[in-house]
Amino acid sequence: MRPFGASLLPVETMKDESQNIDTVPEQYTGSYMDASEHRIADTEANARALFESASSRLLSVNYWGSYAGISAFQLMDAHGIRADRQAAEGDFIRIDIPGPGTHAGMGFDWVRIEEIKHLTNSNQEVLSMTVRPCSHPLAKDSEIAHFFKAEATSTFIIRKAGLTVYAEEHGRNEVPNTEHGSFYDKSRNFVVGVAAKIGLSYPQWKSLIKGLLKS
Repeated sequence: MRPFGASLLPVETMKDESQNIDTVPEQYTGSYMDASEHRIADTEANARALFESASSRLLSVNYWGSYAGISAFQLMDAHGIRADRQAAEGDFIRIDIPGPGTHAGMGFDWVRIEEIKHLTNSNQEVLSMTVRPCSHPLAKDSEIAHFFKAEATSTFIIRKAGLTVYAEEHGRNEVPNTEHGSFYDKSRNFVVGVAAKIGLSYPQWKSLIKGLLKS
């Protein structure tokens, strides 16, 4: 696992000195979900070490499955080729959830990494990664290969505030993807999407963020 550091992702200092750095997209349709865990370190050095190790785990997408315990995750580059490195903007994540996948996704669900930010102000330091449902990277059309529509996002955050380090997942604008594609895909996306909307995906994300904070 490649260590996290300034050379990997430069930090941007925020002019806004407010308490919280907010990188979560606005909620405007469908359902949403928030999951959070935190650990309190006994020294600044230990808090720094925990923030950096959790940030490294967040960007090491191929290891997520060992923390989440339900789905498997594979980082793919902008050309749809397996990538054995830490995540970057423009990469894809191939998700293998239990049960049958979509035809559009060739058996998998797909998201693309839309934004990665490393931000700091006088109160906090944040590493944030936002992903959005997308089409299969090798598909000739733009059909979304995910159980949610393209409006949905998931934002994963590692946040350090003093001696406390948080790991968070924020789902926004979650609407089942049932308007396009084959009858099979629409039916499958309805079932999986509704299950996620009523909270059945929460245990997976809770397990993932707990794993990110492992000492």
